[in-house]
This record gives sequence, C-alpha cells and structure tokens, in this order.
Amino acid sequence: MADFSLLAVAAEHAATAAAHGAEHAEPMAFGFVTPGMWVALAMSVLIGIMVWKKVPGLITSGLDSSIAEIRKQLDEAKALRAEAEALRKEYADKIAGAEKDAATMLEHARHEADAIVAKAEADTTTMIARREKMAEDKIAGAERAAVDELRAQAAEAATKAARSLIAAQHGAKADKALVDEAIAGL
Repeated sequence: MADFSLLAVAAEHAATAAAHGAEHAEPMAFGFVTPGMWVALAMSVLIGIMVWKKVPGLITSGLDSSIAEIRKQLDEAKALRAEAEALRKEYADKIAGAEKDAATMLEHARHEADAIVAKAEADTTTMIARREKMAEDKIAGAERAAVDELRAQAAEAATKAARSLIAAQHGAKADKALVDEAIAGL
C-alpha cells in the first residue's frame, strides 16, 4: 500500500504540473525520491563525514590560530606605536632644547658683541686721549724749544750788542779803571 500511496502522490503531482502547463514531469527515483531529496541526502552525508573527521574542530583551531596571530600583530603594532610616540616626544624635546640653546647662544653672542663694542669705544677714547696728550706734549716741547732758541738768540744778540757798545764806549783807560775798581771791591 505504500507503493500505491506514493504512486498516488506522484500522479497527483504530475496532474498538478500538467494543469499548470509544465512541459515535463519531475524525475523520481524509487517512486518517491525527488532531486531535492537527493541533494538533502548528499548534504547530510557530507556533513556527517565532516563531523566524523572533525573538520569543524580543524576550522575552529585554524580560526583560533589566525585570531592569535592577529592579536600578536596588534600587540606588536601597539608596541611600535608606543615606541614611535616616545621617539616623537624625544625628538620634539630635543628640538625644543635646541631652540632654547640657540636662543641662549644668540643672546650670549649679543652680549659679547655689545661688550666688544663697548671695549672698542673705551679703547678708542683712551687712544684719542693718549694721542692728544702726545700732541700736546710735542707742542709744549716745540714751544719750549722755540722759547729756548729765542732766548739763546736774544742772549747772543744782547752779547753782540753789549760787546759792540763796550768796545765802542770803553777804551783801555776805562777798562783799567773798572778793573781797579773791581779789585778794590774784593
């Protein structure tokens, strides 16, 4: 009777297909196994074999190892990022320190330049004062020399004039009287 009910189902199915305008009837094996059933059976066998061979365990262990590798890479990336941040901070600090050092050097150079200019001005003032003193000393020396020369010329001129006057106004008699007078005064 089971065959009869299956045949009835198949006949009914064929009639429905013919009524709907189907051009061919769906094939069946053993009178009740349709192509969809064959696919379901094949999938059930495939899944059964996969479970028997522990394929899901292999897949999950493969996924777990992939997850572990990705975590490891993420941890390495975090460590590299932290190291990069530390390097960036270190170089930023070095740059800031270099800028401060440059500003300090510039300020020091300005102070040294100001000190050099002030020393040069002081040295120039001192040199000018010394040269003025030397010039004044030369002028004073030249004045003394000129005065001494004038005195010498005046003395020589006075001596010549006195000699001429004495020679003109005094004779041997007057000289004798002067000499006697000088001797008597001694």
